[in-house]
Amino acid sequence: MRESSVAGIQRGLHGQIVEVMAQRILSGTIPEGATINVPDLQADLGVSLTAVREALKVLTAKGLVDARQKRGTFVRPRTDWNLLDPDMIRWHFSDSDVRPELLEELHEVRGIVEPAAARLAAVRAQDSHLLALDTAMAAMESATDDLAAVAADLAFHRALLAATGNELLTKMEVIMETGLADRDRLVHKVKPSDDPVPSHRRVLEAIRAHDPVAAELAMSELLAKAAEDLHEVRGAYGAES
Repeated sequence: MRESSVAGIQRGLHGQIVEVMAQRILSGTIPEGATINVPDLQADLGVSLTAVREALKVLTAKGLVDARQKRGTFVRPRTDWNLLDPDMIRWHFSDSDVRPELLEELHEVRGIVEPAAARLAAVRAQDSHLLALDTAMAAMESATDDLAAVAADLAFHRALLAATGNELLTKMEVIMETGLADRDRLVHKVKPSDDPVPSHRRVLEAIRAHDPVAAELAMSELLAKAAEDLHEVRGAYGAES
């Protein structure tokens, strides 16, 4: 397949086709409402017609495309897209040039969810949850490169959601994880000396003390710092453009 290098993934031919087609839609190369000429797409990608049709089934399940008699296969309006699907979130953040509004939307979601999650965690956290948070903190403190720091940050926020004891909140990691990783990567590039440990440590200690008010406040302060970082990132990338 000619665009497999663009997809940049190791998911097999089927996954590469799905990703290339999804990126064309998400980027607007194939705009909303456009009719997809399946044989032309098959010839362009250099794969079998069956492979393209199977990929379209995946994109249909994610709300990106649909097929109707007399109209054929077409791109659905963005309002119909399943933006909470894990692959959709990953595809949105897969380009190096992330849309700034995506990071803003991620921060808004975190601001709604995580302070309340910290409050619940302070009430409900069990020893196993505290151990997971301690492990993530230790990894954050010992991280020697950006990849390790991002992994530790994700582990901390995943453990925080799990400590709420709310299964639906735990699943919110699917929404946050890819975007948070990309946000961390950008922030570390602009502010490589920034130390995330103290703000995370305050959240952890409030949870350990089973103090819901302090936990919620500490998480709100952490997110306020994250908002400042995001503002600096946007300024830095705006200056480069």
